[in-house]
Amino acid sequence: MDEILSILENDARTSVESIARMTGRSEDDVRTKIEQFEHAGIIRNYKTVIDWERAGSQRVIAFIDVKVAPARDVGFDDVAERIYRFPEVHSVWLVSGDYDLRVVIEGTTVPEVGLFVARKLSTLDRVQATATHFLLKRYKENDVIFVDAAEDERLSVTP
Repeated sequence: MDEILSILENDARTSVESIARMTGRSEDDVRTKIEQFEHAGIIRNYKTVIDWERAGSQRVIAFIDVKVAPARDVGFDDVAERIYRFPEVHSVWLVSGDYDLRVVIEGTTVPEVGLFVARKLSTLDRVQATATHFLLKRYKENDVIFVDAAEDERLSVTP
């Protein structure tokens, strides 16, 4: 849609001055466009991708597939809204396949995630079934690679 959005999506810390240089626009034009994007809700948030494991913070991430009985006039929207209001929930998506919603939650322990599913999620009206999957290892997220490149252990070849 706009090269300014692409630049900010890749690195939200890119300065207005840098974006102006990269796009050939004036700084005032870039600043105005960013403000328009923010006001229109196109730019929703600025976020930092953190490797919490490397930072020493223990977190448990779970992907929960939820089967929902849709309701007349609202489909899945009202259940999705009830789910995304829980503070443990990071993301909720309507998806195709055997389940209707994919929910991403974060907790500090596996039992904590289990209690969320058992006491909060599965007890909601019209939730028919859940399937929980735990994140075991993060390789890449939001275009950021989380694994260090393996060192090349081959011997140097010289002529």
